[in-house]
Amino acid sequence: MPTKIKTAADLAAFSEKIKSRRDPERKVISVCAGTGCCASGAKKLAKAFEDSLAQSKHKDEIELRQTGCHGFCEQGPLVVLHPAQTLYRRVKPEHVADIIELTVAKGEIIEKLQYKDATGQAYEKETEVPFYKNQMRVLLAYNGEIDPTSIDDYIGVGGYAALAKVLKELQPEEVCKQIKASGLRGRGGGGFPAGVKWESCRAANCDDGVRYIICNADEGDPGAFMDRSLMEGNPHSVIEGMIIGAFAIGHPGKPAGYVYIRHEYPLAVERLEIALEQARQMGFLGQDILGSGMDFDIKINKGGGAFVCGESTALMTSIEGFVGEPRAKHIHTVESGLYDKPTNLNNVETWANVPLIIDRGVDWYTSIGTGDVSDNPWGGSKGTKIFALVGKVNNTGLVEVPMGTSLRKIIFDIGGGIIDGKKFKAVQTGGPSGGCLPESLLDLEVDFDKLTEVGSMMGSGGMIVMDESTCMVDLARYFINFLADESCGKCVTCREGLKQLGAIIERICAGDGRPGDIELLEQLSKTIIAGSLCALGTTAPNPLLSTIKYFRNEYEQHINEKKCPAAVCKGLITYSIVDANCTGCMICAKKCPEDAISGKKKEVHLLDESKCIRCGICLDVCKFDAVRVE
Repeated sequence: MPTKIKTAADLAAFSEKIKSRRDPERKVISVCAGTGCCASGAKKLAKAFEDSLAQSKHKDEIELRQTGCHGFCEQGPLVVLHPAQTLYRRVKPEHVADIIELTVAKGEIIEKLQYKDATGQAYEKETEVPFYKNQMRVLLAYNGEIDPTSIDDYIGVGGYAALAKVLKELQPEEVCKQIKASGLRGRGGGGFPAGVKWESCRAANCDDGVRYIICNADEGDPGAFMDRSLMEGNPHSVIEGMIIGAFAIGHPGKPAGYVYIRHEYPLAVERLEIALEQARQMGFLGQDILGSGMDFDIKINKGGGAFVCGESTALMTSIEGFVGEPRAKHIHTVESGLYDKPTNLNNVETWANVPLIIDRGVDWYTSIGTGDVSDNPWGGSKGTKIFALVGKVNNTGLVEVPMGTSLRKIIFDIGGGIIDGKKFKAVQTGGPSGGCLPESLLDLEVDFDKLTEVGSMMGSGGMIVMDESTCMVDLARYFINFLADESCGKCVTCREGLKQLGAIIERICAGDGRPGDIELLEQLSKTIIAGSLCALGTTAPNPLLSTIKYFRNEYEQHINEKKCPAAVCKGLITYSIVDANCTGCMICAKKCPEDAISGKKKEVHLLDESKCIRCGICLDVCKFDAVRVE
């Protein structure tokens, strides 16, 4: 049975006890057990380590620890050996015995498991790898070090100390003021100052004192996994932030908490459930928390996968058991939210920042990031931000950097540049409703305000990198169609407007673009923005408008020249065989699903354009550069 923590003094004593029995020089094998690495075989790898250690003469000297996501997803499964911080990547079960006997026991490096950059330089320590070296890992600091299913591990690195400080030393109003002074802005996309929201929720009239605290973990952006990885790797940091928020907003009322999380995140749900039960057993949730007289608990509500339920009012409607639809914004959720009670909603990353601010201080937090928030919580972008760096970049994964870091540093210094040495073309920030920014803006400092100024947005932190092979018209088509499918249909402008935008772009990509289509797209986008009820509709045209703004020439080529410069849009491209390069190997003919390619072995092949469906298989399988697309 876990130790029951009844007071702040009990917590301090228990924390010291844990730290005293943890030798910083103890040999630890840290296996990334986040969703990405698990998909690459991390569970089998961890089992192989368990079995091998059980048979090893070094088993009493070595601890195996399965952790959350280490962030360097493209190189998974990842293993870090402490205290040396040796990083091994793409580790397989057959490597386990050598890792234990050679590296852990003797300190010998296995070169084939080391990370090497594009120049071939090998790196031994995790902290030396450019992907990690150029980050500032604050929220993700313990993702690769602690066992997310162990509350002892979290307490051992200072967990719940901020909560004890709040309950012992501060009044609720003081907590709200500290969060406001820190300049913490919501990481879910809107960037609203958290402290301002907290104060408003606390001040709202409520006859029976019931207030709700919600964590929005409904991360629906394609390619985004920041919140999921925090929940999987360090769920107690989010729980602690919510408890502190409940004290600040609900005391002396009756706060109740919800985590609204996507049902597609089974591992995050599992680890969150474990963490919540541990927090209850130890006294951090439930009645009379740390002897303060405060009662608070958190429930999990699993969403059905609707993208629109990431919007605050649609999320609350879903928790209430109704179809997730947004409501008019003149009714503020801090005054009348879930079940018509004052409700404060922040996302996973926002809540995880709270204990850090309380523990390390406002001055520490405001020293990170951009702008001046001393007199205005809207005056800057403080702290760090986690991005899901994906797309045509060498080092995909989770990236945490100070607000104000340039796109160039994120994509090239941390991300390692573009795959296969191709030319950078654009980066989309902010998810499906974000904007696409060109090469000329690579030195833009990434924060809430600067991204908005150039037609994009911070969003929850998705960052999709594109190279020269990307068609920007086709990209806009994809995101507009995605958002049209995800629209709840409540607003005519959003429901019908996005369908019409999609139809026009589909026509352009099919080679039926007409003069005036660009202007029509712009006019219709403005109408959708002006007439939509929630942020899904008001931001949906962003990918379209930003690609028109920065890549208008591609739209003009599609419409006027009936040409797709990236050779992506099927209605505007043709395939042909380059006679001089064709060796007659017959691979393309065998793979063609429509039998559009004919020819005998060792003879030049022919491609029948009338049969070609432009699937691109012939281009992919040809090893002799004998297939041309234009």
